[in-house]
Amino acid sequence: MTHSYNAGPNGSAKQKKISWSDTLISKRKRHPELGPHERTDVLVRPFVRKTLLSNSLLIDRGALLSRSFPDQLPNQLISINDLNSRAEFCTISSDNPVDLHIGDTKDGYQCLTRYRYGTDGTQVDNITDWALNKFTKHYGKKAKITKDDIFAYVYAVLHDPIYREIYAINLKREFPRIPFYPDFHQWRDWGQTLLDLHIGYESVEPWPLERHDVEDIKAKSAGLNPKPKLKADKEAGTIELDSETTLSGIPSECWGYKLGNRSGLEWILDQYKEKKPRDPTVAEKFNTYRFADYKEHVVDLLKRVTRVSVETMAVTSAMKALSRSDDNPASQKQTDT
Repeated sequence: MTHSYNAGPNGSAKQKKISWSDTLISKRKRHPELGPHERTDVLVRPFVRKTLLSNSLLIDRGALLSRSFPDQLPNQLISINDLNSRAEFCTISSDNPVDLHIGDTKDGYQCLTRYRYGTDGTQVDNITDWALNKFTKHYGKKAKITKDDIFAYVYAVLHDPIYREIYAINLKREFPRIPFYPDFHQWRDWGQTLLDLHIGYESVEPWPLERHDVEDIKAKSAGLNPKPKLKADKEAGTIELDSETTLSGIPSECWGYKLGNRSGLEWILDQYKEKKPRDPTVAEKFNTYRFADYKEHVVDLLKRVTRVSVETMAVTSAMKALSRSDDNPASQKQTDT
């Protein structure tokens, strides 16, 4: 469903038109009543969740969402850039559905789910027996590799700075191929650490950032909330939230944890800014968001994602420092999982 507006001379909406696809028109004829909406948590941008009110009668193409997270059954996914992406390679994991443009507002992303579900709710493994056999054959039965191990191993490899550098062009043109690195279990452990950090970011221990509050007397006397700013000074290691509050003590390595064109902290700052909606109807009737209502949540979120960023960079730095004399991704056998 799309909306189009013809603006008058002053830029206000003069006429409104809603265009329905043939699929939605057919659904509307068969089901005049919408029925109840489903509430689903969705990762819309890195470390930013929102609640999706979904209804199958209003979704033209539901893709594989109903097979990946039906009735909120448990699942995990790895999201990566789609082919021909303009942004640098990016990956993030989630236990909720993710936005098509999670790492960039223009390029699409594709999701690799740990499981899929049949119409009867039966859980089907998305890591094939063929892939498990390939890993078992390469590393030996004594390695006792499981499909969960492979999922974590793949997530680690996709974060490997050396792998990303060597295969930068390939990652834009084709689906990632996974090398067999020596010491499978080390890479598995790194991958599991990253999965735990990125999926459980809301429950990690907050980083001890320093908070500085100076009352905005002018805003208070006028009966207004402090003016939102959400600006970062990377060199100073500070974030100015509004005209009253500043956070300091942000480790410099945080800014190196990039997801697309922004770091994890910058995604939060971008998503919680007050922005006037382009849609005039939404701007007029539904523009109720105020940063002041979410300020304490954002402070807590920034502290936790600081922890995630620091620990993620520690893992990827360890990967980068690993001796590659006998472990060069360019010379390793690769497999499609």
